[in-house]
Amino acid sequence: MFPYKTSIQLDRQSNQALYLQLSNQIIQLIKNQTLAPNTRLPGSRTLAEHLNVHRKTIVACYDELLLQGWVESMPKKGTFIHRNLPVLQRQKLESTVVSNLKDNTGFSFYKNPVLPEKSSKKDKGILYLNDGVSDGRLTSIDEIARTYRRVCSKKNVFDHLSYGSTYGNDTLRDVLVDYLNATRGLHITKDNVLITRGSQMGIWLSSQLLLQKGDIVVVGNTNYESADATFLNQHARLERVLVDEHGLVTDEIENLCKRQQIKAVYVTSHHHHPTTVTLCAERRIHLLNLAKQHNFAIIEDDYDYDFNYNHAPILPLASHDTNGNVIYIGSVCKTVAPVFRIGYLIASKEFVDEASKLRGYVDRQGDALLELTFADYIKSGDLDRHIRKVMKIYKQRRDLFCRLLKDELGDFFEFEIPKGGMAVWTKLSPEYSWDHFSEVAKNYNLEIGDWKQYDNTSLGHNYIRIGFAAYNNQEIYELISRLKKIMDEIKKIEKIS
Repeated sequence: MFPYKTSIQLDRQSNQALYLQLSNQIIQLIKNQTLAPNTRLPGSRTLAEHLNVHRKTIVACYDELLLQGWVESMPKKGTFIHRNLPVLQRQKLESTVVSNLKDNTGFSFYKNPVLPEKSSKKDKGILYLNDGVSDGRLTSIDEIARTYRRVCSKKNVFDHLSYGSTYGNDTLRDVLVDYLNATRGLHITKDNVLITRGSQMGIWLSSQLLLQKGDIVVVGNTNYESADATFLNQHARLERVLVDEHGLVTDEIENLCKRQQIKAVYVTSHHHHPTTVTLCAERRIHLLNLAKQHNFAIIEDDYDYDFNYNHAPILPLASHDTNGNVIYIGSVCKTVAPVFRIGYLIASKEFVDEASKLRGYVDRQGDALLELTFADYIKSGDLDRHIRKVMKIYKQRRDLFCRLLKDELGDFFEFEIPKGGMAVWTKLSPEYSWDHFSEVAKNYNLEIGDWKQYDNTSLGHNYIRIGFAAYNNQEIYELISRLKKIMDEIKKIEKIS
């Protein structure tokens, strides 16, 4: 007789019922061929005695196995492993190989060579450079939590727990119309608003509707890596134009238009990613005129509109668009915290309708309760109060970081103090490389990350973005200290070699 007593282990402290634990273990014995088809199982009393459980537990287990089709019951004969169960074919492995089948697939599938992997792993004790993110510790989480609870306590909350609109929650769309018209100078109605889960969804939806294989999208010679990857994933052709201290060089775009049909231009007009420069007024008007003349779309990613330290925010291209050429994309993720996936895509009703239809097949709808929460958060003025609070803090952090970087490491790094945003476009002295720097940095528990993303066109400019907003004063001092130790070690290595 099979040794059930030693082969089956029941955990009486587990939340799972004993009969389910037992049935699952018997199923596993069947699957690994320990119990073969047509094997007779012990009687319920006998197995109950072996396992020291009540007979009703065994009866419930056998009923479960019968219901799932693993066993069959024969009157006056007993319970048997189902005779018609096929033998589960298993891969033959060498005795020295230990395999975790969850790591391997038994079928072929397509891997995407275009999309870079986004790592979120963070080890304690490691200081990570970022390319400009907000400090989650400053998030007004208490206000948001109170608002969320208030939304959930309303009598009509159950109306929002089923399937909703693929356009996003109507209340938030109405609030965004008023808010964006007032703060961005837009002239939109609810029909022009699609709620997204952050700006990246807006970029993806736009690329899906605008681009097919071989279509041309114009980007800067340095550009936001995720946007590049999204366009390349559509098999589009990237045409890169120069970015100088005034933003995208629109004269180069005009020359491209004379030679070939352009489908779209991607621009981060307020603070170009990654260089942080602002597109000047002359080029803004030039770009809008080119879009009208040559019938291409402008994808305007306004990822950090709210953070300006030297002047009032500059109105987006979308505020001057009278021809329906601009697709305006933004979010509250950067402003409040990345975890709150609330964004928006603003465009013509015709485009929004099609984007909404597409969105319904990749993300049926957003989080209605969270969207209602942020509708209240915006309408009540809490968002504006949060922005004013963190603006003062981020400006102070920018000033401290830039002062220390210049005073302590001015011989190694060049940069311009950014007028806005949450990062500094930083150039390492040409005699050194970020490749070498990133290796030495690991000795000081500093992780540079994928520095190559900032030089995706082989320009050899030796720049990367270094975010400052997510570090408090103590952390900024520590970051500068580690940067200095790294450069001192690199200098010693260079002298020896």
